[in-house]
Amino acid sequence: MKKEIWILGLILLIVAFLTEGVKLNKNLLYDQHTLNDTYKYGEKVRGFQWNKIIMQIDSLVAFENDVHEFGALNNYRNRNGWAPMADSAQQDIHYREVQDKYEVRRNQSVPLYVENKLTVPECYGRDGALVAIDRDSAGYLWVRMAAFKGEWIVPAKYVDRLGGADFRKLIFVDRSNQNVVTVEQGDTAWFIRSMNPVTTGVKRPPFHWETPVGIYVVRGKLKKMYYLHDGNSEVAGYAPWATRFSGGAYLHGVPVAYPDKTIYEYSWSLGTVPRSHMCVRNATSHAKFVFDWAPVGEALVIVFD
Repeated sequence: MKKEIWILGLILLIVAFLTEGVKLNKNLLYDQHTLNDTYKYGEKVRGFQWNKIIMQIDSLVAFENDVHEFGALNNYRNRNGWAPMADSAQQDIHYREVQDKYEVRRNQSVPLYVENKLTVPECYGRDGALVAIDRDSAGYLWVRMAAFKGEWIVPAKYVDRLGGADFRKLIFVDRSNQNVVTVEQGDTAWFIRSMNPVTTGVKRPPFHWETPVGIYVVRGKLKKMYYLHDGNSEVAGYAPWATRFSGGAYLHGVPVAYPDKTIYEYSWSLGTVPRSHMCVRNATSHAKFVFDWAPVGEALVIVFD
């Protein structure tokens, strides 16, 4: 028992040392449906994982300080062409979806190559992922991913170059606790702007997918994001105040399902368990807050467990 306590104490000291420069202060700009730091969900206790959030901010700041040019991987709706089959790619026999060894789907993804092997991608990178651009040559870019280590080579057509962006607004989506927190960098601290329940995606192929873990750039916005019935091209309704960050993944308000066109502020499903197709469902007024607050190309969505 003494050894376990000593190890726990050491871990807490390491966390404190690593996050010494990051200060989080609560200064809410949106104060509806606000969750406490910890709260009950059934018999379980949930909460905001502040240590993880602080460590991710610290890691992101270190990453930004080592970057001259930022980029965002870009293959929304495969507009830049389907990524070639990766070396590790396999097709699921049940729903025919191709994934690499990291379970990143080929659909709407970007091919990632390694040095001296530009004939076949090693794996895939998700649309919207934040990268550092180190150099370019002959139509290729050498990039580092913000979410994991390693250098990759990507055809230039699959990367939107963002220059020396300054990401001062962050949206943290916690899949384990089904909550979201928005954070903004100030002069001397990071300020918490909202703390709310959400519903993330559940993996139930071929139409439902998990909200993907990673660090993404806000890519676009739609006041109404129309969605289809599963398996056909008929419009089923729309999601209000939708902010896109990766492929077809948006942060949005409570869906408006046809033929009922009633706009709802809140859903019983928020803060419960993953159940969406891949998006992050919010209270409608919080989705509008994010829509207005987070600028395209200048804010990040960080999805974690």
